Amino acid sequence: MPAFSYRAMDRAGKEIKGQIEASTEEVVIDRLRGMGYFPTEVKKAKDNLGEVSLEELPGIKQFMKVLTRGKVPLKSLMPFTRQLAVLVGAGLPLLRSLRILSEQTESANLKEALIGISEEIESGNTLSEGMAKYPRVFDRLFVNMIRAGEIGGALEQVLERLAIFAEKSAAIRSKVKSAMFYPVFAGLIAGSLLIGIMGWVVPNFVGVYEELGAELPGMTQLLIDISDTITQRYWAVIMIFAFFIIIWKTMRRYDWGLYATDSFKLRLPIFGKILQKAAIAKWARTFATLLEAGVPILQTLSIVKDTSGNEVVARAVLEVHNSIKEGETISDPLKKYAIFPPLVTHMVAVGEETGSIDTMLVKVAEFYEREVDDAVDGLSKLIEPLLIVVLGGIIGFIVIALYLPVFNLVNEI
Repeated sequence: MPAFSYRAMDRAGKEIKGQIEASTEEVVIDRLRGMGYFPTEVKKAKDNLGEVSLEELPGIKQFMKVLTRGKVPLKSLMPFTRQLAVLVGAGLPLLRSLRILSEQTESANLKEALIGISEEIESGNTLSEGMAKYPRVFDRLFVNMIRAGEIGGALEQVLERLAIFAEKSAAIRSKVKSAMFYPVFAGLIAGSLLIGIMGWVVPNFVGVYEELGAELPGMTQLLIDISDTITQRYWAVIMIFAFFIIIWKTMRRYDWGLYATDSFKLRLPIFGKILQKAAIAKWARTFATLLEAGVPILQTLSIVKDTSGNEVVARAVLEVHNSIKEGETISDPLKKYAIFPPLVTHMVAVGEETGSIDTMLVKVAEFYEREVDDAVDGLSKLIEPLLIVVLGGIIGFIVIALYLPVFNLVNEI
């Protein structure tokens, strides 16, 4: 049975550490709570006593800080948010809770931010005001939800919602990345193999054809031309790829370019549908989380627009924002954008009519999160046979093109 190391607080606020053997982290948390402790960190114990994490090596933390440009990944924010909710719920002072978590975090950027926020609170500022001074760590969504929790006296509940939101967002992002990773990785391997064949195998056959004086069919000549381009004019191929990358990056610096490239991604075969469902799930989850926290509707829409991650969604939200300012509905502007299917607009309309827009948005988010899961699972089953067929066709073309002149020569003899 695996061992788990833990950190927890007793009822007096004293920190305790130790290890427990259990089947899962959830079992450890239940045991600690049964003992009257408030767990703040539970993780699998290292098997090797001499094992050191990467960030513990000299100079690595400073290097990672520069590399990440002050940002903190979701995998570090998720446990921090959950642990802060536990500590605040256990009655510990906010300042002490932040100091405890700053000592525990493995992220250098988060540690620096927490120390700075602690100093802000000591100076008489609120938690949200302190977080607002670290925008690369805590975005507008995070800060405004914390502010709403402070105003409404429900900081613990808001932190719980933020933790759930971060976990759901990380899960969706992981699913989309996994959907993209396998075909990209397989494509790189296949491309490397084909470049090797074109660069070394085909030129050897060209020498054989010249010795035999064989007449080259069109298929073979096409293959030789491709091989010549790769071996003799590889710089041109590299320049073409570089040109498209530069154009893509340059376009995304402008609003029209962002809209054009994001629209293009949504129209991609197979992957476009996954990206669309992921964008809707993120939009609905963010919208619902802010409304549940009590953030005003116009401020919510402004935050949703800035954190959407997709310019098509951002433009739709901007139109909704303007519609609400004029006293109109949320659902009508959404109908103008193809990224939002009728199911979404109808559920939003029902939520507006019944006064439960946040509940309907949660249902939309859950539905499309499941849709992303199903789409990724279906893609993983489809992509392997598809790659086999494509690669088999390419290899078959190469083999036939290489041996066709030989067969023609034998027939002539």
